[in-house]
Amino acid sequence: MTLPIGGCYTLDLEKCLRLSNFNTRAEQTSFDLSIPVTGMSKTTLAIVAATSAAAGASLSALIFSRPSKSTPVPLPTAPVKDAAPKPIVPVPAPPAPVAVPNPVPVIAPTQSALPAVVSPVDPAGILRYGFPGPIADTLSTPSHLSSFNRFTRNPHWVAEHFTAQSLLLNNGSRRNSVFYEDLSVPPMFRAKLTDYARSGYDRGHQVPAADAKWSQPAMDSTFVLSNMCPQVGEGFNRDYWAHFEEFCRNLTKRYPSVRVVTGPLYLPKRDEKDGKWMVSYEMIGNPPNVAVPTHFYKIIFGEEAANDPTGRVALGAFVLPNAEIPNTKSLKDFEVPLEAVERASGLMFAEKVPSDRRKQLCREVRCEIIVREFDKARQQTRPPLPQPGGGRW
Repeated sequence: MTLPIGGCYTLDLEKCLRLSNFNTRAEQTSFDLSIPVTGMSKTTLAIVAATSAAAGASLSALIFSRPSKSTPVPLPTAPVKDAAPKPIVPVPAPPAPVAVPNPVPVIAPTQSALPAVVSPVDPAGILRYGFPGPIADTLSTPSHLSSFNRFTRNPHWVAEHFTAQSLLLNNGSRRNSVFYEDLSVPPMFRAKLTDYARSGYDRGHQVPAADAKWSQPAMDSTFVLSNMCPQVGEGFNRDYWAHFEEFCRNLTKRYPSVRVVTGPLYLPKRDEKDGKWMVSYEMIGNPPNVAVPTHFYKIIFGEEAANDPTGRVALGAFVLPNAEIPNTKSLKDFEVPLEAVERASGLMFAEKVPSDRRKQLCREVRCEIIVREFDKARQQTRPPLPQPGGGRW
């Protein structure tokens, strides 16, 4: 079905636009000829012109008929019979002026000239009883900076920075850390420890604890629930996702400074029955409060020079499904354009990195995970008991 565009249909748009252009010019020509000249009739103009011409002729005759002040010419006393009469040369009168009506000045209306309109509503007081939001609860800890989504009870994003030196330090142990609620988020919006109980999902770190071993407070801060999302355990959080986190830490062998932004996504999926795209995700908690993301993203910045605002930056964007992933799957299969993550999340990650400073991460390094079997004793260790009453910040 074609849609009309200014009387044209898209099926024959070019031909229709040519005809419309021709008709428009014809209409404009006809319109110009029908406009009365300065609002005066032809009869009125003729009267004005004739009156002006007569007045001009009389004035000219009066001027040219006056005697000159030079030597007077004496009149002959007697007619000369043999002399032929001199021809009279007519003196042309100056052209009569054409009367032109004075133009009427057009003055644009000013704000003061417009009538004052009294608004029937109160624009300044529309939000008299409070700003609805959305409100992003930001949290700054020794290990990370995060923005919390009150609707999903998950973070929008969690950002971290680590170096080869920070990863070499081993001053913190996860055995001394416990999960706790983020007290900076209002109780009705925060994720709770009971939401994850018997949910079937792991409390998945967005900033991993292994990235913050440089101090015990930094390690402890990674266990706040605003740094967590429900993640599939076997095959993802305890396997492929953990290998991906190790890949990020290994980048310090190539780059002296690494920054990572991690967060959840809720992506649409095509319905097999009718082919429509729909967003569907599980909720956990009682009542159901915490959304289970369909995917997770990581935006990685490998800096060639630490603290250099003009240095080159290797940038990589990855999106992984919140599902079991075989360890044989190539990490490069999950590489996506940065713009794709920004459109899906509604976030901007690299607006301060101009294109001439960017490099593609997977062209600089080999984007593959290194599979290492975790210590069986560590896997069988019971998780630490939750800390009642929440946090430290």
